[in-house]
Amino acid sequence: MKNIQLLSGIALIALAFTSCKDEKQEKAQKTVDAYVAYVDSVKNVKADDLKADWATVEAEYDRKAAEAQTALADLKDNSAATEKINESKVKYEAFKNEMATVLAPPAPSPKQQLRNALFGEGKIGDDMNFDWVNAKNIHSVYQQFVHTVEDNKDKYSREDWDEVKLMYEALDSRKNTVEKEGLTSEDNRKIAGLKVKFAPMYTLNRMGAKSEENKEAKK
Repeated sequence: MKNIQLLSGIALIALAFTSCKDEKQEKAQKTVDAYVAYVDSVKNVKADDLKADWATVEAEYDRKAAEAQTALADLKDNSAATEKINESKVKYEAFKNEMATVLAPPAPSPKQQLRNALFGEGKIGDDMNFDWVNAKNIHSVYQQFVHTVEDNKDKYSREDWDEVKLMYEALDSRKNTVEKEGLTSEDNRKIAGLKVKFAPMYTLNRMGAKSEENKEAKK
């Protein structure tokens, strides 16, 4: 009788162990399937519609991907699950590349690119705010402006020269304010030299650009 009870006990333990093992495998498979389903659900949404929540999408993806990878260890035969995970990884990376294009800031307009070159990245925008130019840095601002124009004078179109003139006049206007804030006589002298250099360079090249434009129009 005792032997029968012992055997029955062992059988129950074995059954419980098998059941527990089956539950573990079932849970692991569900984790893998949840990861695959998540990738498919993200991929089926238009990239533009995910822009605002992309950080959340990425965080959730990383979590589910890590869980799915860990779950593989609990599957007796995980070759099919591994293949599913790898396929979903490829899908997600392709979609991520698509999102990178959507999330990338738009390229600055030609006008803004010119302003960036003349003054520095993002220094002058549509608001034409020159408040950042002061008595301490105005000489270097003029220097960069004039040297940039000199380096690119053969590339500028008539429209570019018109923009250069607009920016130059705005900088000159700022100089009138800065002079009252303690601009040194030395910097003032250096700026005057740069202005003397700029004036004929602008006049000659603006005329040349217009002449070239007229030639092209006649062709």
